[in-house]
Amino acid sequence: MEANLCLGPRFFSPDCLMSVGDVVREQTKVSTVMNASSDHGEFFLQQIWDYMRATNVLQSPVLPASFAFLTHVLLCLPYLLLDMLVGFSPQVQQWRISAPPPTLQQWFFCFGRVLRAYLTAVLPVTALLQVLGSPVMPEHAPSCWQLVVEVSVCLLLFDAFFFAWHLFMHKTPWLYRSIHQAHHQQRQPFALTAQDAAGAELLSLLLLAMASARLVGCHPLSETVFHLINTWLAVEDHCGYNLPWALHRLLPLMGGAPYHQDHHIFFRGNYAPYFSHWDRLFGTYYSSVKEHYERCPSAEKRRLNIKDE
Repeated sequence: MEANLCLGPRFFSPDCLMSVGDVVREQTKVSTVMNASSDHGEFFLQQIWDYMRATNVLQSPVLPASFAFLTHVLLCLPYLLLDMLVGFSPQVQQWRISAPPPTLQQWFFCFGRVLRAYLTAVLPVTALLQVLGSPVMPEHAPSCWQLVVEVSVCLLLFDAFFFAWHLFMHKTPWLYRSIHQAHHQQRQPFALTAQDAAGAELLSLLLLAMASARLVGCHPLSETVFHLINTWLAVEDHCGYNLPWALHRLLPLMGGAPYHQDHHIFFRGNYAPYFSHWDRLFGTYYSSVKEHYERCPSAEKRRLNIKDE
């Protein structure tokens, strides 16, 4: 097939000029479509933001705690359904990282512990902070690009803060016993256990998330999206399922449920909540149960009932 190249004198031929004009028109169409798509996205964000400003929902003292608790519970419901289907669906059972799934009684008692921690620790402190410093409410919503960048940077920053705090709690015996040990009562975590922790730990993590957003200088709408995604990732990490559409299968350096479940089984390694780059950098990354076994001290193996081969 002969290439239709517009070179030399042929560049000024009518056919060639027409092809160049077609290219310009096509590029203009693509640019127009992209701009229209961006405009529609920003119009949608502005509509949401206008509603949030009109209702003053972000000014409520109970917002941080209630939003965190309710989104956590709602995002756990699909995994409750999966836990109920394990006995009836071989496919769902195949997705389980370890069997058996938690019982409804375990879900119920876990819900009670999380609710108590929120009512006794998270709600009073976050309500006081909200009263002392209500968020600034700008007139305009963030652009789509601004929202994506701010949320992404917040997630990376929170992941770093969480890694340092989590590692420090594990390496400080009194801190582990008094704060973090409650979260490790479940050797086989399930979705709701993402926030099954002492009130002090839940409060500290929420404050780290809020501090991440403040340091980035997020628009309040971006911060809301960040908290929503942050909660979703925590639930997915504890869900107990290696789902084919899980984020760790789609994005590199994401740990996912298998990565975090190993941490709950062995009480060591894989300290970062979502990404694995900090654990890789500090030598605390474990890619499998076998690697945990090989690097586990003999005393720890005896405590975990692991036999040397």
